[in-house]
Amino acid sequence: MIISRIFHTTSVVTDGKVLVVGELYDPSSRLWMNTGSMNHGRLQHTASVLTNGKVLVAGGQNGLDYLASAELYDSSAGLWTQASSMNDIRIWHTASVLKDGKVLVAGGAGPSNILHSAELYDPSTESWTKTGNMNDARNSHTASVLTNGKVLVVGGWGNGRLSSAELYDPSTELWTKLISLNTERTSHTASVLTNENVLVVGGENSFSDLNSAELYNPSIELCTDANNRNTTQVKNTALMLNNDNVSPSGNRNYYLDLNNTELFS
Repeated sequence: MIISRIFHTTSVVTDGKVLVVGELYDPSSRLWMNTGSMNHGRLQHTASVLTNGKVLVAGGQNGLDYLASAELYDSSAGLWTQASSMNDIRIWHTASVLKDGKVLVAGGAGPSNILHSAELYDPSTESWTKTGNMNDARNSHTASVLTNGKVLVVGGWGNGRLSSAELYDPSTELWTKLISLNTERTSHTASVLTNENVLVVGGENSFSDLNSAELYNPSIELCTDANNRNTTQVKNTALMLNNDNVSPSGNRNYYLDLNNTELFS
């Protein structure tokens, strides 16, 4: 990249380039190039590619300020425009693009509290509306859009590290509690497999960084242990491959910066 950065986001835009806020990576030339800068510097935000091709960035932190502001990136023009602000300031939240094109933002943290609130962004009206609250306040969790359109939220940090899970139904805008994970974890990854199981990997709990993995079957509310990983990792990334394998890679444990990659199949 042109500028070193941490706690940023990456988004694949419609022309296949990768947007790291302020820069674009072109896979065809393998080069980075500058693009328009956001109106507000921020970290620990979310970035969502909308069905119209624009990228919605929401929330985050700028210095000591927690943000409710949102911006839209137009890849055709390379420019950012101010969008309407969320109802709640939040960092460490999740943002999920639903089947109808709306974006569900859930949880996170404010300056002095952890949030159970959730809200919906409607690209057609460019506005935010409140939706049902989660049962558990949480941040640093994961949110996975299932093939049936519902959203599975697991783990995170609330009143301590969480193993709880819940399901959001866009048709009713309500959350339903599900059976918990086997292990409390925060800062993990979650990947939806083609059989609709969700692979939850790594993170940390009260005692250590985790190398454990679990498979969550939302249809029967069953959580089973998957093979443990070779390396403990926190804030890792996970990519779904075309053959339904999952490749978690890198980032850190509490003592080492990591560059290793592993394959789950």
